Amino acid sequence: MSQSSPETPRLAGEPRKLDPNELETRRLIDAQLQEAGWEADTAALTYEQGVRPTKGRNLAIAEWPTSSGPADYVLFIGLTPMAVVEAKRKRKDVAGAIEQSKRYSRDYVIQAGESLPGGPWGDYKIPFLFATNGRSFLRQIETKSGIWFLDARRPTNHPNALRGWYTPDGLKALLKQDHEQAEAALEAEPTDTPDLRDYQIEAIRAVERGIVAGQRRLLLAMATGTGKTRVALSLIYRLVKTRRFRRVLFLVDRRALAEQAEGVFKTVRLENLQSFNEIYDVKGLGDLEPEADTRLHIATVQGMVKNLIQPEEGTPKIPVDRYDCIIVDESHRGYNLDREMSESEIEFRSEEDYISRYREVIDHFDAVRIGLTATPALHTTEIFDRPIYQYTYRQAVIDGNLVDHEPPTRIVTKLSREGIHWQTGDEVRVYRTYTGQLELYKTPDEINIEIEGFNTLVITENFNRVVCAELAREIDPTLPGKTLIFCATDSHADMVVALLKEAFEQAYGEVEDDAVMKITGAADKPSHKIRLYKNERLPKVAVTVDLLTTGIDVPEIVNLVFIRRVKSRILYEQMLGRATRLCPEINKEFFRIYDTVDLYAALEDYTDMKPVVTRPNLGFEELVNELTMLGDATHCKAVAEELLVKFHRRKAHIKNEALDEFHRLAGLEPDAFVELLRRRDPQELRAYFQTHTEVAPFLDRLKIGGERTVLISEHEDKLEGTERGYGESARPEDYLEGFGRYIEQHGNELPALLAVLQRPRNLTRQQLKELSFALDEAGYNVSSLRTAWSEVTNQDIAASIIGFIRRQALGSPLVPFEDRVQRAVQNVLASRQWTNPQRQWLERIASQLRREFVVDRAALDSGLFQAEGGFRRLNKVFDGKLDEVLGNLHDELWKDTA
Repeated sequence: MSQSSPETPRLAGEPRKLDPNELETRRLIDAQLQEAGWEADTAALTYEQGVRPTKGRNLAIAEWPTSSGPADYVLFIGLTPMAVVEAKRKRKDVAGAIEQSKRYSRDYVIQAGESLPGGPWGDYKIPFLFATNGRSFLRQIETKSGIWFLDARRPTNHPNALRGWYTPDGLKALLKQDHEQAEAALEAEPTDTPDLRDYQIEAIRAVERGIVAGQRRLLLAMATGTGKTRVALSLIYRLVKTRRFRRVLFLVDRRALAEQAEGVFKTVRLENLQSFNEIYDVKGLGDLEPEADTRLHIATVQGMVKNLIQPEEGTPKIPVDRYDCIIVDESHRGYNLDREMSESEIEFRSEEDYISRYREVIDHFDAVRIGLTATPALHTTEIFDRPIYQYTYRQAVIDGNLVDHEPPTRIVTKLSREGIHWQTGDEVRVYRTYTGQLELYKTPDEINIEIEGFNTLVITENFNRVVCAELAREIDPTLPGKTLIFCATDSHADMVVALLKEAFEQAYGEVEDDAVMKITGAADKPSHKIRLYKNERLPKVAVTVDLLTTGIDVPEIVNLVFIRRVKSRILYEQMLGRATRLCPEINKEFFRIYDTVDLYAALEDYTDMKPVVTRPNLGFEELVNELTMLGDATHCKAVAEELLVKFHRRKAHIKNEALDEFHRLAGLEPDAFVELLRRRDPQELRAYFQTHTEVAPFLDRLKIGGERTVLISEHEDKLEGTERGYGESARPEDYLEGFGRYIEQHGNELPALLAVLQRPRNLTRQQLKELSFALDEAGYNVSSLRTAWSEVTNQDIAASIIGFIRRQALGSPLVPFEDRVQRAVQNVLASRQWTNPQRQWLERIASQLRREFVVDRAALDSGLFQAEGGFRRLNKVFDGKLDEVLGNLHDELWKDTA
């Protein structure tokens, strides 16, 4: 907009008259700049009218001359020119206009005694460059909307679109930052913090490398229980300490998670025995906004949405420069209804229909965004990109950083196997949820409800009573460890609490009332109950619906019970994560899963997580209008899919008078209407809805909400047995035989397997990891092998994976690994005379062996051994013969004795 046209270029310093469209855009930009704290008025604050930079004022001076023509605006803080702005007409491309801002920065000439902000930075005299057409940012027309911004101080920086203007304070703070210097300091900052594990250090370094490489979206995928919050704390501390970021926003989606994070930032000691809160100013949930020296602000997504999108009257808008780094905990949660508009939809649908509130918060700030999750889903990677580092549950188990679970125990009852059935004419009790009334009526048709409908479509106390009785046989509430039970509804949770207390009393006599407690959103003071469950002896059993599905750390959990179906594999993995943490205080070696509802039959793959109906609030009439107005065939087919899914939800309610009305308006049976939608033929669908205009409004009027009724079942139930889940093997004997066949078939293919069988002294820690991964992929792990062995032989032996392999392939006796280590150390100590330091180091190596199963050079050059000088120093302690000592120790470890 700084040039009248390609044919009549404007000379340097030549004034220009704005046409009405340009003037409208300028006024819009003026208002935006004023909102950000700048004095801006295209009509009054111009160079031509004698306006000059002034101390104590933040001026956006229009038509500022340069040697290559006037810049549309130059932003001054006092006497210092901080930024150049190129303004375009509303429908013009914005992203490319940054090139003109670059030219004005290069060609800037001091006119009125102003002071340059430093530099130059290459050819640039003004560091910050903007381009805009006044239009709010919309992702679908990204290059034609938003406020495009470039920090020109580094040649590798790229322009990006902002949702608002930098404030004067924001630009001053940005000018003080030196990213190159900060990144050099970050590289030099040591990572050998004693309480950080190797994989946590790798995760931190991976994120830092991504930031240095210029990535602005990063995803860290780490299994639940592997210390994501601890990694986030160290990462934030390093990034703030080295001044790579000024202020970090740590976002969570629940108050309980925010309180948990605040606890970590207050208690974990970083440097000089000080916590993050003692070193830097931290704001929490009770603080609406940070102060100037705040380095970390912990907030909920919901609170930030309210403050950003629905602020109280008179509250200033949150600037885009408030945070320059955002870390989102549990970034997989609750955000899968995000949807962007197609180009054709933009023509007739309001863009507000599709702006996700969650993503609007993330995108509002000019910040690097880092997502933390245990279960990256498609919608997560769309926002944060693919994981820059991933540490899976299976990796953590193999490394000994999480505990594994035994094969799930399926509790099978007569009703869960056969379902609940009423014949035509049977009397059935119905509970009306709205009025709370019970009614008795005779069924007009057969009613058949399978296990997935238990505790939602039908209340079946007898089924739950049998399940609770079996759980009481398996779980003693007085023993160490805690239990978490997932129910279908809040009222279902109430029933299970009562039945389980009754079952415990029958099994063990008196039981403390607080031993079993409901912890749901509807419970009294749920946050207090969560703290009790986490920190106190009671409750031993927590019964929940979804309040404890993610983000709550209770290491003592050793039993998970599912009395509700879970279709989402992501949610299921999150639920399992409640029990995966190590807990040495109770000698936790594994956890158990009790499945009462045939859980695995309903689980979806990760790739199926995106809902088809991504716009649940849109009615049939809106979708049909969209279908008839759009020309894009692909989008028409997508709309037809949404119509089909929505109609399936309505179909069950089209009966009696509604069915007659549907026949009259649609001219089709409901099943025929389904087939019409299923064909997804755009021309056929347009023609149909143009001649049957009343169908969509009728479907929108059809009420499917209102009062919900639940059937009451008094069908008798009984336990039919319990089953273990060994994958494709139905019996533990089959599982062990399959393991033996796998070892036999792959013995010559895997070098690590060959070492285990023939040369265990040469087996390295890395080889053992690779072998464990290969076996895990094939479905064989220590926990399942141990359980199968116990079921077959009635012997519970805590053997290692190496012991199970040698048992199956060589017939070696299966011995607890602890016993093997103790015997091997005793034999090595008895083999010769050792100095006192050598004996002490052998005991320490034995302790490491109990955890790692293999101790080699790599093991001694990491962790606490590294801090003591590693292999090189220990080799001197052992007179240069440490390799031989380690070899002899491993030989003794796997020597078979009669």
